[in-house]
Amino acid sequence: MTETNTTNAQGALSGITVLDLSRLLPGPYCSMILADHGARVIAIEDKKQYAADGLFLPTVQRNKAHMSLDLKSDAGREIFFRMVRETDVMIEGFRPGVVRRLGVDYDSVRAVKPDIVYCSITGYGQSGPARDRVGHDVNYLGDAGVLDLIGRPGEPPVIPGVQMADIAGGGLNAAIGILLALFARQRSGQGQYIDISMADGMLAFLPVAQYWQALTGQAPLRGDNMLSHRYACYNTYETADGRYMAVGALENRFWRGLCAALDLTQYADLQYDERRREEIIAAFRVKFSQKSMAAWDDALGRLELCVSGVRTMDEALASPLFRQREMVVAVPRPDGTTETTLGVPVKLSVTPGSIRSPAVSFGESTRRVLAEFGYTQDQIETFTRQGVI
Repeated sequence: MTETNTTNAQGALSGITVLDLSRLLPGPYCSMILADHGARVIAIEDKKQYAADGLFLPTVQRNKAHMSLDLKSDAGREIFFRMVRETDVMIEGFRPGVVRRLGVDYDSVRAVKPDIVYCSITGYGQSGPARDRVGHDVNYLGDAGVLDLIGRPGEPPVIPGVQMADIAGGGLNAAIGILLALFARQRSGQGQYIDISMADGMLAFLPVAQYWQALTGQAPLRGDNMLSHRYACYNTYETADGRYMAVGALENRFWRGLCAALDLTQYADLQYDERRREEIIAAFRVKFSQKSMAAWDDALGRLELCVSGVRTMDEALASPLFRQREMVVAVPRPDGTTETTLGVPVKLSVTPGSIRSPAVSFGESTRRVLAEFGYTQDQIETFTRQGVI
């Protein structure tokens, strides 16, 4: 396993300070991206909320400082606004209206730091009829029409095993929005407000589905469209050992090559034939059932066919593909042990991202951060006694 570089490499966002008031996955995933690329990220959460539900995701806390702070207290807000004066970006993931009640909304923050880039991540956005609705990943997928496309025809929708809306609709879109706003600020000197809706982000996943509808005059059906099992060229097939192969031979040249490799050349001219598509799928199922996944991988993996095995998570994490790409890395801990973490997916040649420090625990950095912002040990002890931190 690759041991990551923990030196003080200068990332593309070196010199940018981020305050992250969000919890769980969408906002912390966004701020992890910014931290990976050099931003100083200080995550702030209320220990009372943590005590109530015990939810804290350490796998998105690398390269950050994490502190506890009660924003409902006068002292907590005073600490927060002292930090805001030295901040470039603020992220929050509360339901609409909460930051205003706390007194840390965009107008209040920009009154102290006029060029702040302020990003709100919510399920349904700051406007519209659903702004106050609660939800989780599955709800955003459902409302956006994405969940309806996942699963087998005639069977219930299948919930993905990963958080698509949280990560792509929330975290990634928020990171993009923040980078765009920072770029605009560099030219104009002005900060701005960013409204990220995870449901919006999932609706934006539908361009191919829209194309399919325009092409066929019919809305795509669950498990029965061009990219979901309707044709043999884009499908999954069980192997002799109960594993699966994924076939993505959309282009005709890949399809013809696959038919030749499987000795099924009689279907080379029938890739999208509606009358015989079920016959072709059945023939492919029989063919793939004759060898193990590993055998098919060995036979087809080196050919230009868009065919691959369906790996388990453990297999993917152990794969040379991701090890050599430094997507699975070992990060040294202060106690001399290491933790295995996912790497930085955006590879920049001049200002690469890096994992400079392992994940922090809840509130681990509170005292250090307060000292950095000028608070004395006596003041910090007082905040502790008062429950501010």
